[in-house]
Amino acid sequence: MPDQPAPIHAENDARFTVELASVLNGARRRALRDGDRQIDTAHLLHSLIEADPEVREAFDGGPQLARVLGYLVQRSIGYGLRWQGSVEDSGAVPVVRDPAVDGWSPSALAAMEGALCRAASRGEARAAGLDLLAALAADPECRAVEVLARGGVDARWLADRVAVLTAEGTRHA
Repeated sequence: MPDQPAPIHAENDARFTVELASVLNGARRRALRDGDRQIDTAHLLHSLIEADPEVREAFDGGPQLARVLGYLVQRSIGYGLRWQGSVEDSGAVPVVRDPAVDGWSPSALAAMEGALCRAASRGEARAAGLDLLAALAADPECRAVEVLARGGVDARWLADRVAVLTAEGTRHA
């Protein structure tokens, strides 16, 4: 169905925390509302920032967070219009035409897989918001990193900050 951006429901995947599943569901709703063909990394970033306080903390309270949100909010009224009708593919993973993943951009799928790998590397069974944020920041060609850059956030700095926050969280757990 052309009105449905993503027939799969990754938010029901047990490998994601409840909070991250909510973020994925929010990204799905945002893509549908905006009339986008696919859920992309900018949708994921927007939902992460709105829903996850740990993700907002990763921005260290700077004015960059407000600028990034400003760009994300403008997506449906101007800034992101050039993305409509196009597929986000940073080349992070080979494009495979699998009907089970229709509706997700290849870059969004790569970010979700990266989040799962990151969580597994810490021995965690489920990926959380910071895992997805780190995976988004690690793909220099994705739309989320473009939005971060326009908002004045260096993706490498953000990835390093997430690593520090995750390490601190692991020590306090």
